[in-house]
Amino acid sequence: MSLEADDGPRRPRAAETKPAGGILARLGPGLITGAADDDPSGIATYSQAGAQFGFGMLWTMALTYPLMAAVQLVSARIGRVTGAGLAANLAAVLPRPAVLGLLALLFCANTINIGANLAAMGAASHLALGGNGHIYTLAFAVVSLGLQLFVPYRRYASYLKWLTFVLLAYVALLMVVHVDWKAALAGLLIPRVALDGDSLTMIVAIFGTTISPYLLFWQSSQEVEELRQHRRERPLGAAPEQAPVQLARIRLDTCVGMAVSNLVAIAIMIGTAATLNAKGPTHITSAADAAAALKPVAGNGAFVLFCVGIVGTGLLSIPVLAGSAAYALGECQGWKCGLEHKPWEAVPFYGIIVAATVVGIAVDFSPLDPMVALFWSAVVNGIVAVPVLAAMMWLAGRKDRMQGFIPPPVTRALGWATTLVMAAAAIAMAVL
Repeated sequence: MSLEADDGPRRPRAAETKPAGGILARLGPGLITGAADDDPSGIATYSQAGAQFGFGMLWTMALTYPLMAAVQLVSARIGRVTGAGLAANLAAVLPRPAVLGLLALLFCANTINIGANLAAMGAASHLALGGNGHIYTLAFAVVSLGLQLFVPYRRYASYLKWLTFVLLAYVALLMVVHVDWKAALAGLLIPRVALDGDSLTMIVAIFGTTISPYLLFWQSSQEVEELRQHRRERPLGAAPEQAPVQLARIRLDTCVGMAVSNLVAIAIMIGTAATLNAKGPTHITSAADAAAALKPVAGNGAFVLFCVGIVGTGLLSIPVLAGSAAYALGECQGWKCGLEHKPWEAVPFYGIIVAATVVGIAVDFSPLDPMVALFWSAVVNGIVAVPVLAAMMWLAGRKDRMQGFIPPPVTRALGWATTLVMAAAAIAMAVL
C-alpha cells in the first residue's frame, strides 16, 4: 500500500493531472533533503556502525526507511497545502514561547552540526591534499555562505540537486572493496539486537542521525519556495485541483530522496564493515578517521572516494542546516523568509544563516572537541525530535489546517510510530 494514496476529495481537470517533466525534473526538495541527511556527521555514525559491528546494524536502515519517508511526506504536505512552513504552522496552533524554545534548541544543534561537518571537510581535505585543515574549513564555509547569499534560488536549488550525485562515491566504494554479499544481505534482513550499552547506543545514534528535526523544517519550507518560483501553482488549500499532480510529485520526490539517503548509508556501512571490521581499526570517531583508516586497508581508490564524499555531502548539508534554522525562526517570528530574496530584502532571515555558519566555524577553531560537540547536538536533536514530531502529526490531523488534505491512514500511522520510536530512543539515550 502506498504511503500517500489519498489525494483528497477533488475532481481535477484532465490537463492538470499530467505530471510535469521527466523523473529528474520532478525531484527537488525531497531528494536534496534525503541527500543532506548523509552529511559528514552521518557518515561518521554509519562508518562507526560498520567498523564496530560489521553487517550487524544494516537492519536499522530497512526499519528507518518507511519511518523517515512517512514523516518527510507529512512535512512536505503541510507546506504544500498551507503555503507556509512547518514552523509557521506550529506557531499558529501552539504557544509561541514553546515553539521558540524548540527552535532555539534546533538552532543550537544545527550550528554544532555545521561546525562538526566543516571540521570533517577540512580534515578530509588535509588528508587528501595536505596543508592546513582549518584553512580548508574556512574556505568551505565562505563558499557555502556565498552561494546562499548571492546566488538566485532557482539556480542554487539546481546546484544542490546536482550535488546529490556526489553520493555515488559511496556506491562506487563497494566496487573497489571485497564484500561478502550473503552476510550483508543477512545483516539487512535479519535484525540482531544485543542488549548491551554499545549496541543500544549505536542504534540510538543511527535513529538520531536519520530522523532529524531540521530535515522536517527544511523540506516543508522548500515546498513553499517551490510555490513562489512557479507562479501558476498555489497552496492546495486554495487550489485543490492541483492536488493530484503535486501530491504525486511529492510522493516520488520524497520516497526517492529517502531511498537515496538510506542506500548511501547502507553502502557506507557495508564498505566499512567489509574493510575496517574485517582487518582494520574498529574505533572510528569521525568521517575523516574512516577515510584515513580505509587507505591502508582498502587502497587509495577507496580513500579518495571517501574523501570526495565527505566534502561533497558537507557542501550539500551545511546550507540545509543553516537554512532550516533560518526558515524555522523566521517563519515563527513573521519575518520575510526565502532564498529567492536578496540579502538586504530579508536581513533577519539571512542574519540567522550567517550566524549559524559563523558559530559553526567558531566550533572548529575552538578547543571544543568537534565529536564531543556532535554528541551533544545528537542529544539535543533526539530530545527536540519528539515534541516536534508529535506536534507535526497532531497538526497534520487537523481539518482546519489541512483543509481536506489530511495524510492517509498509513502515513499517519507510520508518522506516529516514528514519534514513539524517537521517544524510546530519547529515553534510551538518557538512560545510557
